[in-house]
Amino acid sequence: MKHIVIKTEDRIANIFLDRGKSKAIDMVLLQELNTTIQGIKLDPAIEGVIIHGKEGFFSAGLDLIALYDYGEAEIKAFWTLFLKNTKDLASFPKPLVAAISGHSPAGGCVIALCCDYRIMAEGNFIIGLNEIPVGLIVPDSIFHLYSFWLGKANAYRFLLEGKLLTPQEALTVGLVDEVVSPNAIQTAALRKIKSVTQFDKETWQSCKLNFRSELFEQLTVKQEETIEKILVQWWKPSTRSILKTIIDNLTNKKK
Repeated sequence: MKHIVIKTEDRIANIFLDRGKSKAIDMVLLQELNTTIQGIKLDPAIEGVIIHGKEGFFSAGLDLIALYDYGEAEIKAFWTLFLKNTKDLASFPKPLVAAISGHSPAGGCVIALCCDYRIMAEGNFIIGLNEIPVGLIVPDSIFHLYSFWLGKANAYRFLLEGKLLTPQEALTVGLVDEVVSPNAIQTAALRKIKSVTQFDKETWQSCKLNFRSELFEQLTVKQEETIEKILVQWWKPSTRSILKTIIDNLTNKKK
């Protein structure tokens, strides 16, 4: 694979997002992540999964530079797969831990939200959903995913202002479960998933899927209608202008 590295040890699969410095999400990374998750789901030799970024970034979210140049068919395919991947991750039956090694805004946060546990590195990092200030429609399904952990009131407030949280703020509101030093994050994630995989697997998985049943319904309802709304907003001149400004700023930082 091009942007995903998989290392399996002691029946735990470690999925490393490995696309550039910021692990920004394009179509290829999304396809590889979805394929990987589907394969692990069916593999009886794997009991749990940890998703990792690298030092400084878990994932910076969508690669706006790449997505900006997608044509109509490409961007529709991307958003269709993005929502499918969110549903597939959230309904993944085995224990799933996010080792959030740094910044995790927007799409990076969505990946983490799908997991059962989130362990974040302490430091000058941010996490949260900031799509609205960028000019992007937040699907109703993502609101429900956010509110599953934060409660509806906080999810509502945070989404409408595009609030990004520090690790400690995220811990306080329940967005992450633990904050540790960066050099301890892999150890903490492994300890957490081992504490869960010791339970009877069928019991644990059945309860997980049961507890999330209402969430699954919200992640699948009116997806075609949602995608059309996203695409209408995506192509609006006002949105394209905001995206272009962000891209110019990102490009200038790289110089």
